Amino acid sequence: MAVYWNPWHGCRKTSEGCEHCYVYSRDGMYGKDSSVVSQTANFDLPLRRKRDGGYKIASGETVLACFTSDFLLSDADGWRPEAWRMIRERCDLSFFLITKRIDRFMVGLPDDWGDGYDNVAVGCTVECMRVADYRLRVFCQLPIKHRIIICAPLIEPLDISHYLDRSVIDEVSVGGESGDEARVCDYDWVLGIRSQCMAAGVPFSFHQTGARLLKDGKIYNIERKYQHSQAKRAGIGYKR
Repeated sequence: MAVYWNPWHGCRKTSEGCEHCYVYSRDGMYGKDSSVVSQTANFDLPLRRKRDGGYKIASGETVLACFTSDFLLSDADGWRPEAWRMIRERCDLSFFLITKRIDRFMVGLPDDWGDGYDNVAVGCTVECMRVADYRLRVFCQLPIKHRIIICAPLIEPLDISHYLDRSVIDEVSVGGESGDEARVCDYDWVLGIRSQCMAAGVPFSFHQTGARLLKDGKIYNIERKYQHSQAKRAGIGYKR
């Protein structure tokens, strides 16, 4: 099971996919302002040790980083060098970073990054064609060893076929939008991206249905706790 590591919390909305941000919704329930970015008490989690001296996060685990913020947020520029240092030190862990700010990837990159760390996968999120064309042009040119395109929250059909070079993109993962105000995700859009991946020989996964899934002319309202399992039950994943 993956481990969540949120070294800082808070973000600012930057594109269409942020409109119904789950972090803003959750923070709002407790009267918190999600646009205020702050370092968290778990900042040094990858290096924390147990009483016996071993690391609290065991070797071989997958670490999902910054899921309540954005790893490349400008507010975190002063903290990111230390985060990179921890990622480098824990080369026995696999880190997964997702960002909507891929155009800031080179800001403060470690001097020894080269063409990327073996233990880091970067997910670039895209939700509509406007965003996809801008971010993916940048993404495909960056020095990153493991690239994943995250089409989520998917709010319109996407044609990303010309970015799907199997030597550059490791996987494409698609998901709908969650929350009470979730926009509809059309299953045909999901299948369209799947077809593009299969034609290019790029692995594909459907990781989440979202709260409102349109399929065969009917909108299905799906509770949050079932959105991942229902997507998996669709059985449309593809591995080359």
